[in-house]
Amino acid sequence: MVFWLWVTLAVVATPPVAVGLGLAMLYLYLRWKYVPLLVRIFQEKPLFIVPKGQPSDAAEPVAFPAADGLTLRGCYVRTPAPTRKGVILFGLEFGSDRWACRQYCEQLVAAGYDVFTYEPRNQGDSDKDAAYEPLQWVTDKDTADLSAALKYLRARPDADPAGIGLFGISKGGSTGFVAAAGDRGIRCVVTDGAYATYTTLVPYMQKFVKIYSSRSNLQKALPNWFYGLLGLSGVRRVGRNRGVTYPSVEKAVGRMRQPLLMIHGEGDTYIKPDMARALFERAKGEKELWVVPKAKHNQALHVAGDEYHRRVVEFFDRHLARVDAEPTVPAGAD
Repeated sequence: MVFWLWVTLAVVATPPVAVGLGLAMLYLYLRWKYVPLLVRIFQEKPLFIVPKGQPSDAAEPVAFPAADGLTLRGCYVRTPAPTRKGVILFGLEFGSDRWACRQYCEQLVAAGYDVFTYEPRNQGDSDKDAAYEPLQWVTDKDTADLSAALKYLRARPDADPAGIGLFGISKGGSTGFVAAAGDRGIRCVVTDGAYATYTTLVPYMQKFVKIYSSRSNLQKALPNWFYGLLGLSGVRRVGRNRGVTYPSVEKAVGRMRQPLLMIHGEGDTYIKPDMARALFERAKGEKELWVVPKAKHNQALHVAGDEYHRRVVEFFDRHLARVDAEPTVPAGAD
């Protein structure tokens, strides 16, 4: 009955209204047919090797509470340099442990920066949330844990009143974008392999829809925003089923005004360079995109080596290092 009412309205309506009604009918039909499939695919975890690091006696063990009472764990590494240039929060990639920060941050520590990193809930040694199964996509629980980490960092006796820098890998960078959008105490941001939901989802939908539908002309005719509506409908359904929300990383990047260095692998087969560029273009402040030739996802450091460290240190030297750098606090001091 409802379907035929829609058809009747489409026939008697003016052309613009008829087009709108037709698109609405098509959207409802495609949502009914394909969103359950999208929901299943969205929850699949990619197959990649998650790096783990070796513990260091030079790192201070850290434990602090999340907003809901879970205990999160991490480590704080002080620079051995005579003066401290600044403090950097390092955001881990999905599934790695806190010691994975060492390969990325040892040059920063040597250059005069303290580095703090933490393991979100259900990752590493942090407490497990029985009601939460993390995926590679950023959720409100991830952003809440990062907020707790920032609160802890700012409450330390050796906190830097000038603010901090943020350095995030993959999901850690994406979560950092959300935090930086509303927190000017984060003075600058470096990401490697960061991604968002919409700018990743829509290109993959357009690429793989041909597997599930033979209507190639319709597939090509539908605009990006139409695919986006379907995709976000599926994301919201996943969120309801899993008891989380998925914040818009794209909108967060659009609200950022901090200096940004965004690193991405040219050979990334998960998050294509065009997806990274689409996200990068939304940033409004001073920004730089470095696409590392031949590097796969989260492999830019291993490909670029010394140049990678040099660029990251120079970025933080420009945008974070304090002119009145403070003497470092000896390890073990209050």
